[in-house]
Amino acid sequence: MAKPGQPDRAATTPSEEEAGGRMSFFEHLVDLRKRLINSVIAIGIGMVVGFALSEKLVDFIVRPMTKALRDAGLADKLIYTSPAGYLNLLITFGVYSGIVMAMPVVLHQIWLFVAPGLYKHERRAATGFIFSSTVLFLVGIAFGYFIMLPYILRFLVSFQGPVTPLISVNEYFDLILIVLLGLGLIFETPILIFFLSLFGIVTPKFLLKNFRYAMLIITVVAAIVTPTPDATTMLIFMAPMILLYFAGVLVSYVVLRRKQARELAGGEAH
Repeated sequence: MAKPGQPDRAATTPSEEEAGGRMSFFEHLVDLRKRLINSVIAIGIGMVVGFALSEKLVDFIVRPMTKALRDAGLADKLIYTSPAGYLNLLITFGVYSGIVMAMPVVLHQIWLFVAPGLYKHERRAATGFIFSSTVLFLVGIAFGYFIMLPYILRFLVSFQGPVTPLISVNEYFDLILIVLLGLGLIFETPILIFFLSLFGIVTPKFLLKNFRYAMLIITVVAAIVTPTPDATTMLIFMAPMILLYFAGVLVSYVVLRRKQARELAGGEAH
């Protein structure tokens, strides 16, 4: 029990925790600066590690292309067309792989910046948010590498004509960058819908009612990301995007039900 003249800690602590933390505008700026610095440091460390491993990673990345060339009866070699071409590739690859490796830390910093404005029960989702975001991003990259790339490359190499293809490793890297990172970001759709639902911007009813507009956006994104002009490849891109959208609808439904349950429990408590 609290002493006379002192506030009852049992009465104040829950409300303070539920309120999340009240910060001034300047404190928000200081916190944002801290999160940005931590994210940049994490990306910098990831870039150093990525550059150290870049030769082995490049060898892994070019395997789908060399296999497609062998299957087409062509020389399984990629070239670079400038003296610094391969070095530039290693540096560029180190940068992007560093960003990927630092993604869990960056996501954690984003969450730490957002969390003070959320309720206690919402802050408990931090671990799940970081884990699911990282897993979905990596699943998107794996889907692109193991499923999309072999199909796309077989399709592209099949158009040989009377000339022999000499494929630049730098141009090949630009292609897979669009495919892999594009799919990695696309697979984050349920996480985006989770946050939009958490702040009451979208609901399951809204998402289902506007599915035709979502299909239009999915079609446009698939057309941009798909590096080949055939409809089959575009449909392969669209299929996981549609499934992820409906997974997001389910996530939104769960968020809404939990909100309603908490509001109902709060009303009964009063």
